[in-house]
Amino acid sequence: MSRYRFALRPRWVLSHLFVLALAAGMITAGLWQLSRLQEKKDRNAVVRDRTAEPMVPVTDLAAPGDEDGADAIEYRRVEASGAYLADDEVLVRSRSNGGSPGSWVLTPLDLGDGTAVVVNRGWIPNSGQHEAVPERYRAPDGEVAVTGLVRAPETRGRLGPRDPDAGRLTSLARADVARLDQQVDADLLPLYVQMTSQEPPVASGGPRPVPAPELDEGPHLSYAIQWFIFASIALVGYPLILRRRARELEVEARDEPAPGDPRLDPLPGHRDPVT
Repeated sequence: MSRYRFALRPRWVLSHLFVLALAAGMITAGLWQLSRLQEKKDRNAVVRDRTAEPMVPVTDLAAPGDEDGADAIEYRRVEASGAYLADDEVLVRSRSNGGSPGSWVLTPLDLGDGTAVVVNRGWIPNSGQHEAVPERYRAPDGEVAVTGLVRAPETRGRLGPRDPDAGRLTSLARADVARLDQQVDADLLPLYVQMTSQEPPVASGGPRPVPAPELDEGPHLSYAIQWFIFASIALVGYPLILRRRARELEVEARDEPAPGDPRLDPLPGHRDPVT
């Protein structure tokens, strides 16, 4: 143990604490990646199970005011018929597609009974030049039949852009159905439908349907393995560094001349005069 006495010096103690904190941080990051992987697996299982259920009218699953019901039916396949309220449609900003900047087009669909459901009709290119839905992407007139997936409304977390609480908006920071409901006369269902098809079909050059959720597990497992490897390198490599330093100090101690060693004589061959 005496050979490692140097490791008790303050600067070495600080080094130990730094390495331990670094390893703990990397292990924590690896565990977080594993938790994200499990969340992805759980979500994929939910998507598979719910999309396998029969398609039903959206009004069979939700009603206006049922604020907590969207999560329980998200990814269910639904259908709805009615007329688009084109004057009430809005953009959802900052939605990329294949790396290209753009927006979603959200349009309320009047169901004919005083209620409406918001339909995400798809993605359009938008580098910031559009603050409202351009005329070329405006919803068609007349009756349409829509099929798609139920999606839960998006809400602002602790961070992120905030939409004005008052006024009539033509674009939103997120698919906030409650905010859109403030400026639509019909009562909106507390969800939106991510459209997969429409009859009559969407015209050529119209909004591109947003793809269904991918069921891959992402890179979380490989990231977790990398973090654990880095932590192992730190926990195994650092003791080896200490061992090497201890050996170096032992060699230096053996090579250090003892009192009376001729190597301490500043002038080799010189002898003090006899008095």
